[in-house]
Amino acid sequence: MRLLKAEELFRKVLEGGSKKQGRLLGLDVGSKYVGLAVSDPQNKIALPLSVLGRTKTNIDLMADDFKTLVKKYSLKGLIVGYPFNLQGQSSPDAIQVSLLVGELSKTGKLDDLGYTYWDENFTSKCVEALLNPLKLNTPVETKTMTDKFAAVCILQGYLDNMNRAMRSTDDCKE
Repeated sequence: MRLLKAEELFRKVLEGGSKKQGRLLGLDVGSKYVGLAVSDPQNKIALPLSVLGRTKTNIDLMADDFKTLVKKYSLKGLIVGYPFNLQGQSSPDAIQVSLLVGELSKTGKLDDLGYTYWDENFTSKCVEALLNPLKLNTPVETKTMTDKFAAVCILQGYLDNMNRAMRSTDDCKE
Protein backbone atom coordinates (compact mmCIF):
# COMPACT_ATOMS: atom_id res chain seq x y z
CA MET A 1 0.00 0.00 0.00
CA ARG A 2 1.21 3.47 -0.85
CA LEU A 3 0.29 6.67 0.98
CA LEU A 4 -0.93 9.24 -1.56
CA LYS A 5 -2.15 12.80 -1.26
CA ALA A 6 -5.95 12.99 -1.28
CA GLU A 7 -6.10 14.64 -4.71
CA GLU A 8 -3.56 12.24 -6.20
CA LEU A 9 -5.56 9.21 -5.07
CA PHE A 10 -8.79 10.64 -6.50
CA ARG A 11 -7.13 11.29 -9.88
CA LYS A 12 -5.85 7.70 -9.87
CA VAL A 13 -9.36 6.40 -9.19
CA LEU A 14 -10.79 8.44 -12.07
CA GLU A 15 -8.17 7.25 -14.59
CA GLY A 16 -9.59 5.41 -17.58
CA GLY A 17 -12.80 7.40 -17.80
CA SER A 18 -16.23 6.48 -16.50
CA LYS A 19 -16.19 2.89 -17.78
CA LYS A 20 -12.96 1.81 -16.08
CA GLN A 21 -12.71 4.02 -13.04
CA GLY A 22 -12.34 2.31 -9.71
CA ARG A 23 -14.12 2.73 -6.44
CA LEU A 24 -13.00 3.66 -2.95
CA LEU A 25 -13.30 1.98 0.43
CA GLY A 26 -13.74 4.09 3.55
CA LEU A 27 -12.38 2.82 6.87
CA ASP A 28 -13.29 3.79 10.41
CA VAL A 29 -10.54 2.13 12.45
CA GLY A 30 -11.13 1.27 16.07
CA SER A 31 -9.40 -0.97 18.59
CA LYS A 32 -11.94 -3.81 18.13
CA TYR A 33 -13.70 -3.13 14.83
CA VAL A 34 -13.05 -1.55 11.44
CA GLY A 35 -16.17 -0.05 9.86
CA LEU A 36 -16.28 -0.20 6.07
CA ALA A 37 -18.10 1.85 3.44
CA VAL A 38 -17.78 1.67 -0.35
CA SER A 39 -18.30 4.38 -2.94
CA ASP A 40 -20.83 3.98 -5.74
CA PRO A 41 -19.34 3.37 -9.22
CA GLN A 42 -19.36 7.13 -9.98
CA ASN A 43 -17.58 7.98 -6.70
CA LYS A 44 -20.34 10.35 -5.63
CA ILE A 45 -22.07 8.49 -2.78
CA ALA A 46 -20.71 6.44 0.14
CA LEU A 47 -22.63 3.30 1.00
CA PRO A 48 -22.39 1.27 4.23
CA LEU A 49 -20.72 -2.09 3.68
CA SER A 50 -19.74 -4.07 6.77
CA VAL A 51 -17.62 -4.25 9.90
CA LEU A 52 -14.50 -6.36 10.35
CA GLY A 53 -13.43 -7.61 13.75
CA ARG A 54 -9.91 -6.58 14.66
CA THR A 55 -7.47 -8.48 16.85
CA LYS A 56 -3.70 -8.61 17.08
CA THR A 57 -3.64 -12.02 15.41
CA ASN A 58 -6.04 -11.63 12.47
CA ILE A 59 -4.18 -9.12 10.29
CA ASP A 60 -3.56 -11.69 7.53
CA LEU A 61 -7.27 -12.57 7.50
CA MET A 62 -8.14 -8.88 7.33
CA ALA A 63 -5.72 -8.39 4.43
CA ASP A 64 -7.41 -11.33 2.65
CA ASP A 65 -10.82 -9.75 3.30
CA PHE A 66 -9.59 -6.46 1.86
CA LYS A 67 -8.13 -8.24 -1.16
CA THR A 68 -11.51 -9.91 -1.78
CA LEU A 69 -13.23 -6.51 -1.55
CA VAL A 70 -10.67 -4.98 -3.95
CA LYS A 71 -11.59 -7.56 -6.55
CA LYS A 72 -15.34 -7.55 -5.93
CA TYR A 73 -15.73 -3.75 -6.04
CA SER A 74 -12.82 -2.80 -8.34
CA LEU A 75 -11.30 -0.78 -5.52
CA LYS A 76 -8.43 1.57 -6.33
CA GLY A 77 -7.87 3.06 -2.90
CA LEU A 78 -8.64 3.31 0.78
CA ILE A 79 -9.83 6.42 2.59
CA VAL A 80 -8.68 5.86 6.15
CA GLY A 81 -10.30 7.92 8.88
CA TYR A 82 -7.59 9.64 10.90
CA PRO A 83 -8.24 11.26 14.27
CA PHE A 84 -6.68 14.69 14.10
CA ASN A 85 -7.17 16.94 17.11
CA LEU A 86 -8.83 20.33 16.76
CA GLN A 87 -5.44 21.91 16.01
CA GLY A 88 -4.97 19.57 13.02
CA GLN A 89 -2.33 17.39 14.69
CA SER A 90 -2.42 13.63 15.32
CA SER A 91 -4.42 12.66 18.37
CA PRO A 92 -3.48 9.78 20.70
CA ASP A 93 -6.08 7.56 18.97
CA ALA A 94 -4.14 7.93 15.72
CA ILE A 95 -1.75 5.20 16.89
CA GLN A 96 -4.48 2.57 16.30
CA VAL A 97 -4.93 3.79 12.73
CA SER A 98 -1.21 3.93 11.95
CA LEU A 99 -0.68 0.45 13.39
CA LEU A 100 -3.42 -1.09 11.27
CA VAL A 101 -2.22 0.56 8.06
CA GLY A 102 1.36 -0.48 8.80
CA GLU A 103 0.36 -4.07 9.56
CA LEU A 104 -1.75 -4.31 6.39
CA SER A 105 1.15 -2.92 4.34
CA LYS A 106 3.56 -5.47 5.81
CA THR A 107 1.42 -8.38 4.57
CA GLY A 108 2.26 -7.42 0.97
CA LYS A 109 -1.26 -8.44 -0.08
CA LEU A 110 -2.42 -4.91 -0.92
CA ASP A 111 0.66 -3.50 -2.66
CA ASP A 112 -1.30 -2.20 -5.67
CA LEU A 113 -3.62 -0.17 -3.48
CA GLY A 114 -3.17 3.48 -2.64
CA TYR A 115 -4.53 5.09 0.51
CA THR A 116 -4.92 8.47 2.06
CA TYR A 117 -5.88 9.69 5.50
CA TRP A 118 -9.02 11.77 6.01
CA ASP A 119 -10.07 13.68 9.11
CA GLU A 120 -12.61 11.68 11.08
CA ASN A 121 -13.34 14.29 13.76
CA PHE A 122 -16.75 13.76 15.36
CA THR A 123 -17.93 11.11 12.85
CA SER A 124 -18.67 8.49 15.52
CA LYS A 125 -20.30 11.06 17.82
CA CYS A 126 -22.50 12.29 14.98
CA VAL A 127 -23.55 8.74 14.07
CA GLU A 128 -24.20 7.87 17.73
CA ALA A 129 -26.55 10.85 17.98
CA LEU A 130 -28.40 9.71 14.85
CA LEU A 131 -28.65 6.07 15.97
CA ASN A 132 -29.60 6.77 19.60
CA PRO A 133 -33.34 7.18 18.89
CA LEU A 134 -33.39 3.79 17.11
CA LYS A 135 -32.84 1.92 20.40
CA LEU A 136 -30.74 -0.86 18.86
CA ASN A 137 -30.91 -4.22 20.66
CA THR A 138 -27.39 -4.76 22.00
CA PRO A 139 -24.27 -2.71 22.71
CA VAL A 140 -22.37 -4.75 20.07
CA GLU A 141 -25.06 -4.02 17.47
CA THR A 142 -24.90 -0.33 18.35
CA LYS A 143 -21.08 -0.27 18.16
CA THR A 144 -20.88 -2.09 14.81
CA MET A 145 -23.59 0.12 13.30
CA THR A 146 -21.76 3.19 14.58
CA ASP A 147 -18.46 2.03 13.06
CA LYS A 148 -20.04 1.18 9.71
CA PHE A 149 -21.83 4.52 9.41
CA ALA A 150 -18.80 6.45 10.67
CA ALA A 151 -16.96 4.92 7.69
CA VAL A 152 -19.77 6.27 5.48
CA CYS A 153 -19.27 9.76 6.96
CA ILE A 154 -15.50 9.60 6.41
CA LEU A 155 -15.79 8.42 2.83
CA GLN A 156 -18.65 10.81 1.99
CA GLY A 157 -16.64 13.75 3.33
CA TYR A 158 -13.73 12.78 1.12
CA LEU A 159 -15.93 12.24 -1.96
CA ASP A 160 -17.72 15.57 -1.49
CA ASN A 161 -14.46 17.43 -1.07
CA MET A 162 -12.75 15.80 -4.05
CA ASN A 163 -15.75 16.15 -6.38
CA ARG A 164 -16.10 19.82 -5.38
CA ALA A 165 -12.39 20.36 -6.08
CA MET A 166 -12.69 18.64 -9.46
CA ARG A 167 -15.65 20.85 -10.42
CA SER A 168 -13.69 23.95 -9.38
CA THR A 169 -10.73 22.86 -11.48
CA ASP A 170 -13.00 22.17 -14.47
CA ASP A 171 -14.67 25.59 -14.05
CA CYS A 172 -11.26 27.31 -14.07
CA LYS A 173 -10.31 25.57 -17.33
CA GLU A 174 -13.34 26.95 -19.16
